Amino acid sequence: MDKIFKEHIEVKDNFISLKSSSNCENQQQTNEAFSEKWMEYENSNEKEKFYKMQQKWYLELYGFENEDALAKFLSTKKYIFDAGCGLGYKAKWFAELAPDSIVIGMDFSEACSIAANNYKHIKNLFFIKGDIADLPFQDNSIDYVSCDQVIMHTEVPEETFKELTRITKNGGGEFVCYVYAKKALPRELLDDYFRVETKNLTNEQLWEMSRQLTELGKRLSQLKIEIDIPDIPLLGIKGGKQDIQRFIYWNFLKCYWNGEQGEDNSDMINFDWYSPSNARRYSEDEFKKMISTNGLKIEFFHIEEACYSGRFSK
Repeated sequence: MDKIFKEHIEVKDNFISLKSSSNCENQQQTNEAFSEKWMEYENSNEKEKFYKMQQKWYLELYGFENEDALAKFLSTKKYIFDAGCGLGYKAKWFAELAPDSIVIGMDFSEACSIAANNYKHIKNLFFIKGDIADLPFQDNSIDYVSCDQVIMHTEVPEETFKELTRITKNGGGEFVCYVYAKKALPRELLDDYFRVETKNLTNEQLWEMSRQLTELGKRLSQLKIEIDIPDIPLLGIKGGKQDIQRFIYWNFLKCYWNGEQGEDNSDMINFDWYSPSNARRYSEDEFKKMISTNGLKIEFFHIEEACYSGRFSK
């Protein structure tokens, strides 16, 4: 494994600590928000339900027909990198699907230490605490780079994208990435407000608001009311028949509620949205420009209301 690093790095068991704080105020606040989220969530009884939902969504986001197809794909990749691994459940999934590969997860938050401790029994899995915008790997060294639901939370996502492209191997390496999609103007304005205001709120206030928004989403969903919305293009509001919870959610206020996932998961997803300072959103054209600027070829592209994602080769 030493040959993929720019310089020799001491690996203690399955964990490497490179960097634990950022000089950028927004990045440091974002790191602290995710440390809080993952440490709180580590105690939830709903984790396995969330992990299963995320795995199913991952296959859809990046064009894998099923888990067997992903396993077959990963088995051809010697070095696999999960950029922004959080609690490491996807890195662990990759390591189990591709037991002959080396899988490395990396995160700037405290979640990385928890992941290393939880999964130390998996011999082909390692974790690095550090900044995915400043990687220790050599150019063209990683066969598969996965940056799922993370890059928007880095200080300059375009620079992070360039850095992840740099380490992706030439001639067969692949890089998957996900960005938030821009929403209707009223929702964007509220979301921008929270990117600033969140620095003035305590974690207790943010968790309390997240629980209140979960309850709002739940009550709106229980109404089961469908309304016929006119097109309002100047505000980015799309017309048509819509459930009232979905109409408010996409156009005005994120108030996530998923009855199958439960309250802990819904609270965590609302906290995840409102707590970080860094959470950029993109149009489809802006994301595709980032891909082409870095000389990547699109192998698969996915669009849904929440996001754009894809698999790119170098």
